[in-house]
Amino acid sequence: MTRILITSALPYINGIKHLGTLAGSMLPADVYARFQRSRGRETLYICATDEHGTPTELAAAEAGQDPATFCAAQHEIQHDLGRKFGLSWDHFGRSSSPQNHKLTQRFAQQLWEAGFIEERVTQQVYSNADKRFLPDRYVIGTCPHCGYTAARGDQCENCTRVLDPADLINPRSAVSGSDDIEIRDSKHLFLRQSLFADRLRTWIDGKKGQWPLLVTSIALKWLDEGLQDRGITRDLEWGVPVNAFEWGPNPEGKLPDIEGLAGKVFYVWFDAPIEYIGATWEWADARAIEAGRAGATDSEWERWWRGPEAADVTYVEFMGKDNVPFHTVGFPCTLIGLNERLGADGTWTPASNAPWKLVDQLKGFNWLDYYGGKFSTSQKRGVFMDHALELLPADYWRWWVTANTPETSDATFTWEQFQAQVNADLADVLGNFVNRIIKFTESRFEGVVPGGGEPGELEARLYADVAGKVAELTDHLENREFRKATTALRQLWVLGNQYLTEAAPWTAIKTDAARAAVAVRTGLNLVALFAKVSEPFIPFTSEKIALAVGEAFPGKWPEAADGAQILDILPAGRTVAAPEVLFKKIENDQVAEWLERFGGPEAAA
Repeated sequence: MTRILITSALPYINGIKHLGTLAGSMLPADVYARFQRSRGRETLYICATDEHGTPTELAAAEAGQDPATFCAAQHEIQHDLGRKFGLSWDHFGRSSSPQNHKLTQRFAQQLWEAGFIEERVTQQVYSNADKRFLPDRYVIGTCPHCGYTAARGDQCENCTRVLDPADLINPRSAVSGSDDIEIRDSKHLFLRQSLFADRLRTWIDGKKGQWPLLVTSIALKWLDEGLQDRGITRDLEWGVPVNAFEWGPNPEGKLPDIEGLAGKVFYVWFDAPIEYIGATWEWADARAIEAGRAGATDSEWERWWRGPEAADVTYVEFMGKDNVPFHTVGFPCTLIGLNERLGADGTWTPASNAPWKLVDQLKGFNWLDYYGGKFSTSQKRGVFMDHALELLPADYWRWWVTANTPETSDATFTWEQFQAQVNADLADVLGNFVNRIIKFTESRFEGVVPGGGEPGELEARLYADVAGKVAELTDHLENREFRKATTALRQLWVLGNQYLTEAAPWTAIKTDAARAAVAVRTGLNLVALFAKVSEPFIPFTSEKIALAVGEAFPGKWPEAADGAQILDILPAGRTVAAPEVLFKKIENDQVAEWLERFGGPEAAA
């Protein structure tokens, strides 16, 4: 694992994101990125806003703006909120960027030439009331498989089945609600996903035991149901234009009907995953401009994505379960189609000596809900990032969301649980420990790390316990097990409190100054350790803790196996200074106020 490439699912541009979006992709990816950087590994964390599609056109029209202006403003808002939450993206790009336009068109061209894209005349839903074609997701109706009454024409959110608008029972426009819709012929391009079914199954089978069961089960479910060819163009104005470049002949010597494709754009689920690569190109261009050059060379961004230079890259994706099918089937089909060729005899051969990199590790998450009901951007249900920061600093939210990451099942946010967990973990355990040991140092040791004295049995036991817990924490983070990681970190904080209670330097100093000095020095070294290992989770507070004991931030992850080495951080004689209260307890009247503002179980119902 020489280099680590991390991407989290692209947040859609249509509004500020809620805690569920943080839990399902961006925050776990950030925790993992911070951890890998602290281990000294070259790490690139890429994300971007997903800006194309009908929801953008409609949201822009509602705001009285053209889509480009609307997206620019919303991107800035999402970028600003992400930074305030401590999301340490190396680059936060835009799927509407020139780089992504070029890549999407280039990839489509190559897939066409390889015979993996073909034209088809399809029947599309046209709304007479709205006077426009309706993309799949803007046709809603009853799912024929599970009976969910608000299923979209592309996928049922309830059972995750892929749908076609024609499958829906009682279809209607999601724009106007009108059922005055009809079917019209429209020419589109299709990615021939069915050709990749065996290739995908072999690849996904090889990931069993490496990927969460949630991910492989969703992917294999799609394959078991029969992989369908997928339309990759739409009748829209806002997006990557289909006919903005010259198409070459495919193996059959046919050219696509440019006139029939005029005015169409690529489907957002074709161009959005390509933006992972596009955003890396954007990042490299930005770095080149900062260095006084006009733009990056291909090798500066391709070294993360293709060919021999990417051989030492481990690519890790983070996403919610609703995005899993598109990243285990759709995007891999695109990349396999670029990397390999399918011969007439059914054999696959390499297309070039510089293949594009497929994902190595894919971490999928279940949903975080609000009192049992789904967080919803469109229905404004739940706690959103801007409102969360109005109430409390980012680390309160980062800790709770990471500690309750919906890894093996859906998780539920309630104000009562949030209050109890934040108060117990952050205020009573971590905050209390840091505050009392540094304040005692100020009052009895003139605010200086004391020297003298020799560690005894109590410290030996602590060293063993700390070494074991740090190793456990490291393993959980390396394996992207975030709930287990927060449990291990909490237990490490508890070890500090237990040690301080047993060592009792405030008692020892009355009769044995050397013994008190050992206890205080050990306690201060625990503070320094906590700053280092808590940084991926609560970076703003960790910086305050590090500064309080004179340590650089961010610190280096402890790699030693010996507890005495792990706790050999602070030199005797260094000045320390107690920070302000790190975490104020959440009071009952605050919870009552927030329940009044955001609602409780009745809001979810």
